[in-house]
Amino acid sequence: MKKLYLMRHGQTLFNKLEKIQGACDSPLTSDGIEQAKVAKKYFELNQIKLENFYSSTQERASDTLEIIIGNNDYRRKKGLKEWNFGTFEGESERINPQRPAGETSFGDSFVPYGGESSKDVQKRMNDTLTSIMEEQDNVLAVSHGGAMYLFIQKWLPYEEVSKIKFANCCILEFEYEEEKFTFKKAVNHNFDSKI
Repeated sequence: MKKLYLMRHGQTLFNKLEKIQGACDSPLTSDGIEQAKVAKKYFELNQIKLENFYSSTQERASDTLEIIIGNNDYRRKKGLKEWNFGTFEGESERINPQRPAGETSFGDSFVPYGGESSKDVQKRMNDTLTSIMEEQDNVLAVSHGGAMYLFIQKWLPYEEVSKIKFANCCILEFEYEEEKFTFKKAVNHNFDSKI
């Protein structure tokens, strides 16, 4: 059974300032760097064998991965990028639109503003991760909260997804077989304890 560890990047300046951050980027904070170091220790202490490494093309994800693996021997994939929020990018999170009735995310709310629909993000994440897992095993892929949230909704009922906290450096563990992902668990570290 193949294993995928799908992880969110560490805290960024825009996360700290509560700004909408999708296609735009901002650097990791000192807390974000520490979170990545704690995640690295998690893999080491649990003797998790990672063989193949992928990151979104965004700096916050690639910087997080480089802290964990200690080098830049990995591949970047545009399909792992965060949801593009169009002209909402860089604005306060307080102006995010209301979730449309019956939706488990923002749906098409950002499309009129030059952003992506939730279905488009979910499809590119699923296509990218399926392609990776068809070729590789024991994969660590660093992506983003919104994109991860939409990806897991393809494979897990929303009632269960809604219980998962997508904190910075959250790790979602999946098994993969015959083009299907099976969710195993989510790991959110107590960063105050600094493992």
